[in-house]
Amino acid sequence: MTAKHFIAAAMACISIPAFADEVQVAVAANFSGPMQKIAALFEQSSGHKLLLSSGATGKFYAQIKNGAPFEILLAADDETPAKLEKEGLATNRVTYAIGKLVLWSEKANYVDDKGEILKKGSFAHLAIANPKLAPYGLAASETLKALGVFDLLAPKFVTGENIAQTHQFIATGNAELGFIAMSQAFVAGKLKSGSAWVVPPSLYSAIRQDAVLLNRGKGKPAAEALFKFLQSPSAKAIINASGYAI
Repeated sequence: MTAKHFIAAAMACISIPAFADEVQVAVAANFSGPMQKIAALFEQSSGHKLLLSSGATGKFYAQIKNGAPFEILLAADDETPAKLEKEGLATNRVTYAIGKLVLWSEKANYVDDKGEILKKGSFAHLAIANPKLAPYGLAASETLKALGVFDLLAPKFVTGENIAQTHQFIATGNAELGFIAMSQAFVAGKLKSGSAWVVPPSLYSAIRQDAVLLNRGKGKPAAEALFKFLQSPSAKAIINASGYAI
């Protein structure tokens, strides 16, 4: 089905309400790009407006616990939404994407297709997201431990607060290479620039990214419509094209 067909299907499924509303959405940094595309399609078809905030899942959790006005959380993991659900702060947990980890450099022909550069250690800085805050950072540390090079490379770490900052470290040359989400380096299955190694999923725990409807969004038509739209064929097409499994 073409993109035009998906848009037509979305338009047919969602009727534009008489009174448009706003939805405040907390989005994991790695999913910011795809969510902007989904938001544009949803706003076009529903008339509602999305207010997106992008950041680290761990920080969003703390903000939600302290009363932040988010209505939907799209996390970078499945543990945080489960915790919020258990604590009575959210419902309707669903996996909206399964992330993929890549080792990426802005330099062409720098990262080989098997990640052997990690064992050579012929670089000054390796960027990873904070494993305590970002699931992609945890996946990166698991990969390095599985390869037996974590302790060797630890002195070279440049740690990003989230995956977006980690990408920035590499893109600006502050680190020669680093671990980011596949969605940040690839478009429709093709590498945007530089060189990369798609890390085999066997080297790290599955990055299941779950979404939840937060208590502030319960019973709010716009928030519930967006939550339903995230699971529509048109949204899933964008998610798949952005480098995620689902």
